Amino acid sequence: MVEQLPALVVATPLLFSFLIFLVGLFEERTSYPLFFTCLTLNLAFCLALFFKVMKGGTISYHLGGWQPPWGIEYRVDALNGLVLACIGVVSWFLGLCLNHVVKEEFAPERRSQLYTLLSLQICGLCGIVVTGDLFNLYVLLEIASFSAYAIVAMGKKGAEFSAFRYLVFGTIGACFYLLGVGHLYILTGSLNLEHVKELLQATPSSKALTVGFLFLMVGIGVKMALFPLHFWLPDAYSMAPSSVSIMLAPLSTKVASYVALRILFDLFFKTQHTEAVQVFLKFSGWVVSFGIFFSAFMAMAQKELRRTLSYFLISEICFLTAGIASFTRDGLRGAVLHLVNDMFMMGCLFASISLLGLLKKREDTEALDNLSDLGLFPGLSILFGMLSVIGVPPFCGFFSKWYLVLGALESKSWHMAIALLVGSLLNAVVVFKWLEKAFLKGTHHEKEGKRGKALGLWGFKVGLFGFCAFLVFLGLYTRVTIEVIDLWIGF
Repeated sequence: MVEQLPALVVATPLLFSFLIFLVGLFEERTSYPLFFTCLTLNLAFCLALFFKVMKGGTISYHLGGWQPPWGIEYRVDALNGLVLACIGVVSWFLGLCLNHVVKEEFAPERRSQLYTLLSLQICGLCGIVVTGDLFNLYVLLEIASFSAYAIVAMGKKGAEFSAFRYLVFGTIGACFYLLGVGHLYILTGSLNLEHVKELLQATPSSKALTVGFLFLMVGIGVKMALFPLHFWLPDAYSMAPSSVSIMLAPLSTKVASYVALRILFDLFFKTQHTEAVQVFLKFSGWVVSFGIFFSAFMAMAQKELRRTLSYFLISEICFLTAGIASFTRDGLRGAVLHLVNDMFMMGCLFASISLLGLLKKREDTEALDNLSDLGLFPGLSILFGMLSVIGVPPFCGFFSKWYLVLGALESKSWHMAIALLVGSLLNAVVVFKWLEKAFLKGTHHEKEGKRGKALGLWGFKVGLFGFCAFLVFLGLYTRVTIEVIDLWIGF
């Protein structure tokens, strides 16, 4: 079984999606236990694969016995091994929270449909991370995207339009990515990422190659909601069911950011074609600097909880991209570290807001006033998540932002350094506004309430406690994560 781990992290959620749907036709109550079993198995496989890579180096798995570049290759190194382990842990914590939210938001006959689509989402995300084939990556991107479109549309009134706009933007992004893959295939005759990298060493620079590179970056930029290609995200994540946004927000854009890192660094920067990359990164540095300010001011203007977090998420993507744009050792360290940290930060915050919706059960569960009279667990998790977002030590957000600023200074990108520092201060304004409502204006912080006790929120409590522990653990043991990242960077 150990040799099959790269395939198992993709095949397990795929097979469970069929199983959940079929069994759910006859017995809805089995849907969540089957889904959580899927997440547990996937967590075990992801962690086993990560430790195997750390012990033995890069793993290459050939699907169907076909040798690359003719067959599809799953390739796992230090970078995607780390990302895969984080997907497993974050999705498992969120899985602990899901049952309570889904019972409140969905009729029994629709729950199996939701868990089926969420399993497909995990399948697509894990597949994107492990695949070493550019076209197979496109297929897996679309598996993750189409499942996301469907579950976003299950939300409150207006969610269908948000899902449609998400679909339009996602389709445009997919088309751009596929056009970029087509350019590379015409120039190299291969789709295997490692083989394409070798062939690009001997391929002269050309306008066709530059255009292909830009197509790839724009396509992935849409998928990762990179400013100014982010317009689909605030509506999609705030209008979707809470049980959907807590799964999409921490994982979807981060996996797309991983793809951007992989293509930029492995496919182009490690070959001789660095001029176009450097021009693109300089331009991106200016764009995301503006994006950091834009998203911070938009977050200040919001009156709804999940919509505010959506702009925080866009801001974090801009922070991450600033590290890539500096393209220094510390900048890349900060980018990957922030990718990892933000999975846990956004998972913690979106799950906490979902718990608030359960406990308050008001007509307007998205209002900022819901932050008053917090219970212990949502109050503690929101505090930990917010302090991590603005970068207060010893929480993990401080250390990734430290490396991002070092990278900007090392590359002498003063505009990015200023944007990173001032953007964090602007985000702190929103954070302190939230904390004021939560801890200075409330009166019953210690009480969970009758409704919370009736719901039996043990799963939520374990999940939120896990997130809070990881936000501190990742901060205190940042050096361990940096050592893993350095194995990938290699310079």
